[in-house]
Amino acid sequence: MPEHDHGGAPDAGARRPERRSRAARLLRRLAGDRGAATAEYAVATMAAVGFAGLLVVILRGDEVREILTDLVRNALTLG
Repeated sequence: MPEHDHGGAPDAGARRPERRSRAARLLRRLAGDRGAATAEYAVATMAAVGFAGLLVVILRGDEVREILTDLVRNALTLG
């Protein structure tokens, strides 16, 4: 007489260790700092782009343009 079937998949017991090892690998990947340097470069690049945009807005002003023009003229006339 066959053993009682409890409705589970035939390989359910064999799959549990595989699932645990997958979960362990995933946790090791998530816990590691691989890719952290790339994320830091991305944040620094975005900060630099924001700062450059701010400088462009500031330098488009007439007063700043006049100050810079006077500065360049003075530097060229001294030489």
